[in-house]
Parts: sequence; structure tokens; C-alpha cells
Amino acid sequence: MSVTVLCDIRFELGEGPSFDQHTGTLRWFDIVNCKLAEMKPGTGTVTIHSLPFMASAIARIDKSRQLLACEDGLYVRDAASGSLALHVPLEDDNASNRSNDARVHPCGAMWVGTMGKKAEKHAGSIYWHRGGEIRKLYSNITIPNSICFSPDGSVGYFADSAGGKLMKVACDPATGLPSGEPELFFDNRGQTGGLDGSICDGDGVVWNARWGGSALDAYSPDGARINTIELPVLQPSCPAFFGQDASHVAVTSAWQDMSARKREADPLAGCLLDTGLTVRGRFEPDAVI
Repeated sequence: MSVTVLCDIRFELGEGPSFDQHTGTLRWFDIVNCKLAEMKPGTGTVTIHSLPFMASAIARIDKSRQLLACEDGLYVRDAASGSLALHVPLEDDNASNRSNDARVHPCGAMWVGTMGKKAEKHAGSIYWHRGGEIRKLYSNITIPNSICFSPDGSVGYFADSAGGKLMKVACDPATGLPSGEPELFFDNRGQTGGLDGSICDGDGVVWNARWGGSALDAYSPDGARINTIELPVLQPSCPAFFGQDASHVAVTSAWQDMSARKREADPLAGCLLDTGLTVRGRFEPDAVI
């Protein structure tokens, strides 16, 4: 197993990777520079779209539409033209905040995190969306991350990267709403690097990008760290399954807040990587709007 570069374009804050199995397309963002990238792995061709605002996550609605988590709401994007239409406002009265981590529950509901644009303490929240309805689930979060779900939708995961705790919560598989109180899944405090984006594979293993730790970690369903894949970037940000059977794992990365000297010492910072892993991955469900 060896890590290779899927895309050598160095995004300042590469984030939010997602794979559309229907078109074989990987998509990811440079959040702070308002960019959306698309590529079909193996072709070497990358298309970069400029966006009118920051966006951090994308999900398929159907063959012609996508749902984007953006700085002031959820937007429907026309896949062919790239046009954007506001679907549901989200903290649109707070210009200091933006969206961050998000993922679709197996039932089609989307959990979306918000945070301060300067990572202001406790400025963010995590919301649930389905069918045009928004509900706030958790507040006083600094950097919401690691949102993902067990294969049957009965467990949700999330973290506040500033707090260092990966949490789990029982969920209603039919709605994606929490049905219990969050509890500690893994305590990352005192470790090198912090919890960033996560995905959950078909065996219920949670794969987490460790920002500042040059690693992708795997956690068993009982919360034990069972594997660590070293990565050639200091700040990996989020993984995504991709490929014909979702068996490969890509990871975004970033050079945000690095000095020129640190960027020179981390020449792949901001690139999209193929970890070389073979896992029992899962395709992302469509979002229900």
C-alpha cells in the first residue's frame, strides 16, 4: 500500500470530498477561496468552478441536482449549468459564520455544521435538514467535524475539533434525528493533531483525518483505534470513499495557516491524495430536499 496524488492542485483549505457513483466523479472544495473541484479519477482532468461564496460540502439530490452547504444556507446546484438557488437559509443573519463539515444520513437527511470564519470559540452549531426543514441539534461548537453515520443509520458521529472528543449518539434510522444523548466515542485529547473529517465504512469502522497529525485513523465500532495510515501531508482534512465499488479512500488536505517555510517543507499540502487503502466502503446516499 502506498499513498499517491490524485490531484496536485494545492488548495488552501481542501475539504468536503464526495464521490458520485452515478457519474464516477470526485468533488471537493477549497472553502476559503470559494472553489469547487471535479475530477474523474484516472483521467487526470480536473475542472474548477468559482463559487459566489464559501461552500464546504456537496451531496447528490438526483441526476440533475446537487445540494451544497454554503456560508448562509443550503443551495440547490444545477449539475449541468452550475447555477445555484437558495433552498433553505442557515444562519443567514450571521455574516461571521460559515458552513463546515456535513454529511447525509442513510435516510436522506443532512447534518450540517457551522462555525465562525475565524474559528471563534463556541460560535458554531450542528443542524439537521430534511425536506426543507431545519432543526438545531447541538450548539456552542467551535469547529464541527467528523459527521458520519453507521451503515444502518442507528448511530451518528460528530466532534468539536477544538475539544478533542469524538462523540457518538443513537439515531432514529427513519429520520436521522438523535434519539439519545451524545456519549464519548474516542478521546483524542493529548494526541498529536486534532479530529477532522470522518467517514464510516460498511463494517462500521470510522475513518478520521487527523489534522496536524499527518494521519488517517480507523476506529472500530466500540471506539478503539485499530489502524493508522501515515500521510505525506501535515494537515489532512477529510476522507471519502471512491471507485466502482467505493473500496478506495481519498483524502483532502490543506496549507491553511502555514508559513512559507512550512509550505515548502510540506510540498503536497493542499493536494488530493489516494491513500492506497482497500476497504468495504459505502456510496453516499442522495439528499432529500
